[in-house]
Amino acid sequence: MEDIPVNKKALISAFELFKSFNNTKVLKGLTIDFNTGDRIALIGQNGAGKTTLIRCILGQYVFEGNLSVMNKNPRTEHEELMQHIGFIPQIPPPLKMTVGEMLEFFSKLSNTDKQEFIEIGVNLGLDIDGNISKPFLKLSGGMKQKLLVALALGRKPEILLMDEPSANLDPEARKIFFNYLSNYDKDALMIISSHRVKELENLANRVVEMDLGEVVLDKKF
Repeated sequence: MEDIPVNKKALISAFELFKSFNNTKVLKGLTIDFNTGDRIALIGQNGAGKTTLIRCILGQYVFEGNLSVMNKNPRTEHEELMQHIGFIPQIPPPLKMTVGEMLEFFSKLSNTDKQEFIEIGVNLGLDIDGNISKPFLKLSGGMKQKLLVALALGRKPEILLMDEPSANLDPEARKIFFNYLSNYDKDALMIISSHRVKELENLANRVVEMDLGEVVLDKKF
């Protein structure tokens, strides 16, 4: 296997990255770097491979080729890497933990004061006190998303991966969410997969478009 070309600014480097499901190639030899300070709008039709790429970066999928995240292998060094990555999924996981238990769990996991999470959640319009004993899976879609956003942003990770992060947010929460992103650490890397391209215009400094497992556009501005 060839070595990944060195880019000192790259936080994520993919080189000849392949991923297949049932003999169908979803990622087809992807080679791309995602760098310090990038605010990436990851766009493309359903089935383009956007979510699969994100899941590979998170170390959730076995893949072929080379993929380096902060100079580590996301499969074999997953736990260590997750200390530096915040993830907002498109589909909330069916967690049975209560809101209070999730706050405690993520506080200990990331060595973050849970008040950091609570402050962001409340600012987004989430009634934490009124739902503290409610299981996560019993929350509405909007409440789940607000809590997931708070847990991702509150840790202040170097890499933020977001898969349709605003889909279940009401207009006011969406506005507050993007304000947080606009004021986030300028050296951090953000990758936002979204169909709402318009709302990324004032945030993104790079657009990466995928189609059928390949990058068809990579534009910086």
